[in-house]
Amino acid sequence: MINGHVHPAFADLVRRFERMYDQPEQGGGALAVYLHGEPVVDVWSGWRDPHHALPWQEDTVAMSFSTTKGIAAALVHRLADQGLLDVNQPVATYWPAFGAAGKDRMTVAQMLAHSGGLHGVRDIVDHAEDMLDHRGMAERLAAATPSPKPGDECGYHGLTFGWLVSGLVESLTGEDVRDVLAREVAEPLGITDGLWFGAPESQRDRLARLIPDLSRTTDWAERVIEGINRRWPGSRHAEAFLVPGISSVIFSDRVHDTAFPAVNGAFTARALARVYGALANGGSVNGHRLMSAETIRAAGRVQRRDRDYILRIPMRWRMGWHQAFIVGRFPRLGFGHFGFGGSGAWADPETGMSIAFVTNRLGSASTPLGDTRLPRLGRVALALARRA
Repeated sequence: MINGHVHPAFADLVRRFERMYDQPEQGGGALAVYLHGEPVVDVWSGWRDPHHALPWQEDTVAMSFSTTKGIAAALVHRLADQGLLDVNQPVATYWPAFGAAGKDRMTVAQMLAHSGGLHGVRDIVDHAEDMLDHRGMAERLAAATPSPKPGDECGYHGLTFGWLVSGLVESLTGEDVRDVLAREVAEPLGITDGLWFGAPESQRDRLARLIPDLSRTTDWAERVIEGINRRWPGSRHAEAFLVPGISSVIFSDRVHDTAFPAVNGAFTARALARVYGALANGGSVNGHRLMSAETIRAAGRVQRRDRDYILRIPMRWRMGWHQAFIVGRFPRLGFGHFGFGGSGAWADPETGMSIAFVTNRLGSASTPLGDTRLPRLGRVALALARRA
């Protein structure tokens, strides 16, 4: 059963979304679309628990994994737009400790475009429990030696991206990155909830539970990564993700106790679509301004066209976002960020459209781009936006 509202021009998109959740084992999800700064789709369907006892509600929030990185990037660009930093300057200009071990010239732009050579987490973490201290993780990265050298290649900073952003933001502002997100992104856009780095404890009863339920596993992620390494000998996935005990941390409620702006975003689809709605329309949505059109154009310009050495495909990295992937021909200017399990959001400045999708039914286990639900929905949404 579908709930919410839809503009008649997007009815076909919603019908396709509804078919994704016509069986209980498919879990649940939410879909939102903005066009020219106005909400045209805000729907939800299915179940938010593995036992099919709790229907997805209007205020359900979903763990969105790497979709979080796109919101973290928006936060950095908001601060740049406020004149607090220059993305072309070294990170160490704003975070002095970061200049150690050959990183004194690494720019904020290189960091955001995953070309800082700091993808490796295995060598700086003894156990995944360490990752629950985001300030401690930022300190470890500040002391780490990059490999390859910054700017030489691009390699997805799958876990480390979040601590790089939090370290930069907290050094720059002197505040908790979660508070800065609320003040600098959510509040200017009129978003009252559903846009968090870690769900607040008082809101965790709204979290959709993953299907399958991985909260009781101890080595699921480890087995997946080891399988990837067997399939692609020489893969560097293990360096980026394989930390002892990682499953027991990222699939538990404890992950929401920390600031982890690469993984633990707790989002509603409407909040995501509103952020990207501003990015698709020169920085404003419904009269609320996030940043200038000039900042968005610079941030959305492709920085790297080479193959990502972690994900093994060209991601066309912008500063914090990748190409908007859809089934068929990709939108020329579209950018956003997808997450493990299927969630994601992106903006298309050509049509003024943004789309966001969150779900608790995990899709592909091997890559955040292996699930085709959002790419299929995105193709339909883009066609309808162009027609509208």
